[in-house]
Amino acid sequence: MNKDWTKNLEHDEYEQDIDLIINDALEAVEETGTGCFVNLVTSSVFGNPTDYLQLLIEEMFPDKVRIKFIDQCGCGGYVLRVWKI
Repeated sequence: MNKDWTKNLEHDEYEQDIDLIINDALEAVEETGTGCFVNLVTSSVFGNPTDYLQLLIEEMFPDKVRIKFIDQCGCGGYVLRVWKI
């Protein structure tokens, strides 16, 4: 993706499967073009993604990403923004 975009990892099967959230989040980061970002919107069921996702992304993409926790959505989910650099 050579544009900024959002990957919704918040509802349906994601509410039951943290491994699916992690897998699809890593895939979304991989698909994001350099100079762009992806907002990873994660389910509230598993809590703040900085606790279980941020370090993993940084390890999988060393020196290739910048990450910022944006906020908790009004609907309960969380937004983690990942820029490819």
